[in-house]
Amino acid sequence: MYKTAFPYLFSPIKLGNTVFRNRIFAAPNGFHHLTPERFPSAESIAFFERKARGGVAAVTVGEAIVDTKTGQAHAYQMVLDNELALPHIAAYAIAMTKHGAIPSIELMHCGMFSHYVYEKGLPLLGPSETFLPDVHKVNNDGHETKASEDGMRHIYEMTEEQILALAASFGKAAAFVKRCGVGMVMIHAGHGWALSQFMSPHFNTRKDRWGGSLENRMRLPLAVIESVRKAVGPGFPIEVRISADELTPTGYGLDDGIKIAMILDGKVDLINTSVGNHEFIESNIYTHPSMFLEDGCNVKYAAEIKKYVKNTPISTVGALSDPAMMEEIIASGKADVIQLGRQTLADPDFPFKARIGKVDEINTCLRCCLCYASGVSFRQRCCSTNPEIGHEIETKFDIPPAHKKTVLIAGGGVGGMQAALTASRRGHNVILCEKGDSLGGVLKCEKDVSFKKHLDEYLKRQALLISRSPIEVRLNTIVTPELANSIAPDVIIAAMGSRPLIPKIPGINGENVIGAEEAYYNLVKVGQKVAILGGGLVGVELGIHLAENGREVTIIEMMPVLNDGGNMVHANALGIKIAERGIKLALTTKAEEINRKGVIGQNAEGTKLYEADTVIYAVGQSPLFDEANALRFCAPEFHQIGDCLTPKNIQSATQAAFTASRDIGKY
Repeated sequence: MYKTAFPYLFSPIKLGNTVFRNRIFAAPNGFHHLTPERFPSAESIAFFERKARGGVAAVTVGEAIVDTKTGQAHAYQMVLDNELALPHIAAYAIAMTKHGAIPSIELMHCGMFSHYVYEKGLPLLGPSETFLPDVHKVNNDGHETKASEDGMRHIYEMTEEQILALAASFGKAAAFVKRCGVGMVMIHAGHGWALSQFMSPHFNTRKDRWGGSLENRMRLPLAVIESVRKAVGPGFPIEVRISADELTPTGYGLDDGIKIAMILDGKVDLINTSVGNHEFIESNIYTHPSMFLEDGCNVKYAAEIKKYVKNTPISTVGALSDPAMMEEIIASGKADVIQLGRQTLADPDFPFKARIGKVDEINTCLRCCLCYASGVSFRQRCCSTNPEIGHEIETKFDIPPAHKKTVLIAGGGVGGMQAALTASRRGHNVILCEKGDSLGGVLKCEKDVSFKKHLDEYLKRQALLISRSPIEVRLNTIVTPELANSIAPDVIIAAMGSRPLIPKIPGINGENVIGAEEAYYNLVKVGQKVAILGGGLVGVELGIHLAENGREVTIIEMMPVLNDGGNMVHANALGIKIAERGIKLALTTKAEEINRKGVIGQNAEGTKLYEADTVIYAVGQSPLFDEANALRFCAPEFHQIGDCLTPKNIQSATQAAFTASRDIGKY
């Protein structure tokens, strides 16, 4: 008899009349790839199906709009008020069900933040009359939006008739998706959307029966639940997502969150306890926990609510990736269900790996938020460390290579390791050479950074997987043309990386000047007062690390803003940390000279000395292009990937490695 290490996590749970195979649910992800009518596309269905194949008990589609005439925030949200969506939603339901997962859809109305409605010339409706800054100048179709004359958007207080119509729209949508074959619905009553706007004293200042006391503010969510229950009938699972704590100065706190859950107790089948409000950056970093927060940072809210809710199971969500932690949460009674969001992108096979005992092969989420940022900026799904995400159709129908090749990989960093693993899994003979004494590349320098522990785990896990594969690893080995000619490979993949750019500033060779990599490796070399040249991600994250270790940090950047590398979500978390740690910023400032006292900078205010015991340069990377180019004609097939071509980020390197390796063997 097989004995799993996580019996509580893999025990079934019954919600309504439906049995769920374990306690791991895939939390809502919004749709991005949609048909022109905003129905699920084949790409989106494949994305969600990949989670079902991995063994989760339920897969929830997020941001499905119950009334597009009044409640749509942007153009990339699935619509539920169009009968023609039926075959598309049914295809999604079938794709989940055939793998044993329960398909679920999040029913949502955006209320006063229904910006797409406004952009179509329709009024914005909210719990109370108010005005919003007119910040959305370009709509989601890329067309310029006519701004209001006074720069504000008028939010109209919903009439009772409109409130009742809103409740009815949830019921109608629930009945529709049930008819499509969906097995559960999640009512979104959190994060600052329509229902939570009525629940929150920050947004709801009404004086009638829909506002004022908590009981009155809960009247709409209860009306929605009643409408949905009437539509789907008894026994059909209904989940409600709430913010247990809005984490805002003017919203409700955990005490009211507990009361809200107690009001919902017995009226739904699962209470999903999230936190936060999307309109407040300081709150939103807990809704989508950043890498600066501890693992399972939001479990405490579910645990507190569970003390008071007697009849309804509770789920928890946020920064969870360790099956042992999840087992303890269920076993100790802190929650009944674990909701995984970004972790299902980092490793869709998380449930299967945990159940069969391959915990050390689980790819844990870095919480870098690139997936979120890519979704917002490009409406594309991706993961920094899992290159399969966004390419689920390709990998689902993957064809083995027609010809097995000998592949020589130069460089054992992020790109090189991924290339080796992908090529080996496809049956090629792989030789991986690394000039250093261990795999991992330049990012090994961040192994002692408190908020980068999952990055260190990732690098070690990739090395572990390589050790368990038939890959020949040669450490302390530089791939030269001579070595390549002696091996005579069919394919060379150059993944040699880059080296730090050294700015041409007088004094850059001084004894008090070091590069970012050296600062990471040798913290003892860094003095009390530090000036960092460069306000990109490397400089900012290094500054936070140094500040956490007691240094006084000033970041000097020539541009008027810090460079977030296109990841505005992570940038929000960085901004909060910069403020928390008292890091000083010298923006629009050019470093003119470095001396023993620090950096002389020039800006619009004139010349200033930024005192520093140590000056650290972090102004970018220069690709090892020439070293890679020397190997270009040492094999019939050649691929140059990652930083030795164009320095970018982890996702770019892993994606290039994955794609290049999958292309090998066609001829």
